Amino acid sequence: MAARDGIFPTFFLSGFECSTFDWKDSGRRDVSAELQHYAHADEDYGLLQALGIAVAREGIPWPLIEKSPGRFDFSIIDPYLDAQRRHSILPIWTLMHYGYPDDLDPLSDDFVRRFCAYAKAAARYVADRAHHGPLCICPVNEPTFWGYMGGEWAWCAPFGTAADYRRQFTTALARADIAACKAIRQDLPDTRFVHIDPLIWVVPPRDRPDLAAKAHREAYDDAYIAWDVIAGLRHPEYGGSLELIDILGFNNYSFGQMEYAGGGKPNNPLNPGDPRIRSVCDLIEEAWLKYKRPCIIAETSGLHGGRPQWLDDITCESLAAVNRGVDLHGICLFPAVDMQDWHSGEWLHMGIADVEPLPSGALMRKPFAPYVQRLRHWQQRLHRVTELDEDPYDSPVELEDIRRAASELRPAADAGWD
Repeated sequence: MAARDGIFPTFFLSGFECSTFDWKDSGRRDVSAELQHYAHADEDYGLLQALGIAVAREGIPWPLIEKSPGRFDFSIIDPYLDAQRRHSILPIWTLMHYGYPDDLDPLSDDFVRRFCAYAKAAARYVADRAHHGPLCICPVNEPTFWGYMGGEWAWCAPFGTAADYRRQFTTALARADIAACKAIRQDLPDTRFVHIDPLIWVVPPRDRPDLAAKAHREAYDDAYIAWDVIAGLRHPEYGGSLELIDILGFNNYSFGQMEYAGGGKPNNPLNPGDPRIRSVCDLIEEAWLKYKRPCIIAETSGLHGGRPQWLDDITCESLAAVNRGVDLHGICLFPAVDMQDWHSGEWLHMGIADVEPLPSGALMRKPFAPYVQRLRHWQQRLHRVTELDEDPYDSPVELEDIRRAASELRPAADAGWD
């Protein structure tokens, strides 16, 4: 196979949790502020530079920027732009990360119109200040998962409580996504788009074979609603296409493999060792085969002391998928800096760096050394850089290096991973 450049300058990516949801019991939240990411932007991006990671997912908080219809103030993201330039980090900008302005109904035509105007303004703002080539944008983060938590579980706005509403909401987010992509490309035709949703697998309870059809629908139909609409496979009247879907982003966490709980509430994660668990390689391949677009693992991480082993597992599963022909361009270790449980506020210890609250109220960043050591191992094994030079964009990842390593290692897809 001929040598081919990857999309990104490094194979390992990272990012920062940036939700701005209207949360069920606390109103509008800004998780970036809760993490003190605005204040620590230089330190946070400096961490990535030292780790040899040149790409980071980052958010532009729509509900904090459009405080009145059609009036945008993007100054809140200026610390990110400064830090990205200083540390040579390429952002993948998320334009809607679980949050939209309070006065909008997401099922309305006005929602689409307003999102397009905001998206075009946001893209132009960062393009005018960018230090790199074409923009890379995730228009709507996890429309399928947001469909559940905002459309059926009522964790956040729009506080829906029914499966039918959840499907309408997910479809509406995909429709807005398509319109925004087209609006941005009218102005910035070279923009790349990443469309991100979780890889999931749902099985019926062992004693409820009557729920098999509903579990199958969640795993094989509902999981693909947004991608199908954006790809033009459903609701072609919205103008989706495989070209527009561009890059697929697969999020993978252990709780994505679940036992169906009956609807209206989250499913129950399968326990480690459950024979119904599928290999991540199988899930990657299955999702990729449907669209055959370039893809990345857009979020993944373990918890606490299991983070190094999780990195080993996900890298081996990803390389096994490469051996099956999947066009994989990177693995995003997410988040770069720890995040809190949305419900309890407990620090989850899932980042490359943990957070230690100080008596002053400041949040100190402390890299988790065993996780960093395994990252170094895989960077070296895949012939990747371990620290960025002054111009990491002059040589994109050579995918042949990744394919060669996958062929040499021949990792087996492991359904028993835990």
